[in-house]
Amino acid sequence: MKSAVPLFSLGLLVLATAIALACAENRTLQSIAVSPATADANGNPVQFTATGTYNAPPVKVTPQPATWGACYQNASTTDVTVTSSGLAQCAAGASGAYIVFAYDFVGQVCPASTNACGGGGGCQVTGTAQLTCP
Repeated sequence: MKSAVPLFSLGLLVLATAIALACAENRTLQSIAVSPATADANGNPVQFTATGTYNAPPVKVTPQPATWGACYQNASTTDVTVTSSGLAQCAAGASGAYIVFAYDFVGQVCPASTNACGGGGGCQVTGTAQLTCP
């Protein structure tokens, strides 16, 4: 008599794969945290890191793929540049507290003017930190 264990095991594997794929399709970015939350440039570049929190495993993703930028008093600025990996640098003569942001779209179509300074409505998830330039 043949054992049903191999057939049962195969069935479980197929079921587990189907459930994993179904969950992955419904995975949604809930929030982005940028760290450090505050930093003082002191004339040096500062490395920021984005961590995404999702509604399904893996729940935390570091680094979270994101678009990076900076604002000053709710407007885009060139006083602070941020690379695609989150390395922020104050321009010569920049002084004050700037907002460094990381955002990612959540599957909706956003207006062309979308950024974290002007807001993106419900089409993006944004995390921010503060960078002080000397």
